[in-house]
Amino acid sequence: MALTLPPRRPARLSPVLPVLAVVALLALPVAPGGESGAGPADALSALVVVFCAVRLLRARRRPLTRTAALLLGLPVAGLASAALHAVSSDAGITGFGRYLQVFVLVPAAVLLLVRDRADFRLLAWSLVALAGWQGAVGVHQYVTRTGASYQGQDIRAVGTFGVSDVMGMATVVSFGLVCAVGLALGRAPARQRTLAACCALALLVPLALSFSRGAWIATVVTLTVQLVLAGPRRALGVGAAAVAAGVVLVGGVGVGTAMLQERIDSITRVTDAPDQSVTDRYTMWAAATDMWRDRPLTGVGLKGFPEYRDGHASLALSSGSDTEGAGAAFRRQPLLSPHNMYLLVLGEQGLIGLLCFAGCWLALLVCAVRGLWRTRAAGGRGLDCALVACGLLVWQLVDFAYADIGGPATVLTAVSFGLVTWWALAGADQVSPTPASRPSRRPVSRPSRRPAG
Repeated sequence: MALTLPPRRPARLSPVLPVLAVVALLALPVAPGGESGAGPADALSALVVVFCAVRLLRARRRPLTRTAALLLGLPVAGLASAALHAVSSDAGITGFGRYLQVFVLVPAAVLLLVRDRADFRLLAWSLVALAGWQGAVGVHQYVTRTGASYQGQDIRAVGTFGVSDVMGMATVVSFGLVCAVGLALGRAPARQRTLAACCALALLVPLALSFSRGAWIATVVTLTVQLVLAGPRRALGVGAAAVAAGVVLVGGVGVGTAMLQERIDSITRVTDAPDQSVTDRYTMWAAATDMWRDRPLTGVGLKGFPEYRDGHASLALSSGSDTEGAGAAFRRQPLLSPHNMYLLVLGEQGLIGLLCFAGCWLALLVCAVRGLWRTRAAGGRGLDCALVACGLLVWQLVDFAYADIGGPATVLTAVSFGLVTWWALAGADQVSPTPASRPSRRPVSRPSRRPAG
């Protein structure tokens, strides 16, 4: 009788492929001189949310756990209150939708679409690939002097985002660098860890050429936290390798130009001799604080900072920032936000909004770190996912002290919050103990039943 093999099931496509498409769309160039608003990736992210909702309806299962619903729904309370106090109904609706997209809907969709650690790693590697592409474009802009204008020279690396979003490439490269370091410090095969380490070293160059002080500070803090969480021995080894790579890049290859050195030195003297950009930032910070003092609980309403800025800012604030280069003509870009997410939320949403957002982010950080410790106690399986998630959240929380949401790259912030949410609320529960920690299942020896002789 012939034996028949069971039919092979066709390979099922991963549900995170639509999220990968959102990341891929960020590789497309932005129109020179275009407004730094929503782009194709934002439109596709809305379709991802719809796709996730349809998938849940077809499966007829509960979408979120109580903890996930509580944490993701916490910012909605402050947003609803601030939307009611907006300067206009249009501003309230558009601001409410933007915040929901970045901090609630897209993260929830990523949380529900990621099935396991393999899907998580796939998204992490997609962020590394996007960072590599944007970084390559940025380095080419620096070498050929076709980037954004910086001190009279078109050398600032901005990738495909153009001068309308000079922080876009720095954000993308930072995300990719954090993911690469987390993947390199995990327990993956040596070939994958080596590839991730090489990607991390390569991404240091475009990050430096972005001339973004806020991204530099956030990245240094995040990489330090990742190394400490990975273990003291690995921290010393990787730290020594990073110092050696920095010496080679600065001294041997010549990455450390005079402008780059001056930009680094300006970080330590922002209070002694600040440039105009730092002065504008401090002035807008003070204006946002004054708005909060006027309306401490609810703030001035969503998208209300530009309307109330001139009434609270001092004369030290300039009329805008000069943008030029990367295919765009000279333009005076108005300063419409305080470049500090915490003060933006405090000024527009008041103390209620800030407490809601801060409570959500703090709870995610605690859950993510707790999951990392559980992973290390279980033998290190999934440590790379834990380090990536913790790193993305730490980077974002530090960078929010120097930047806020806005521009085409903002949708990547939503995806990163989705990855963090998955690990904090679902991924850590998939950690299984190592075989050595499981109870032994060796068979019990039985006496022989063969007859004697």
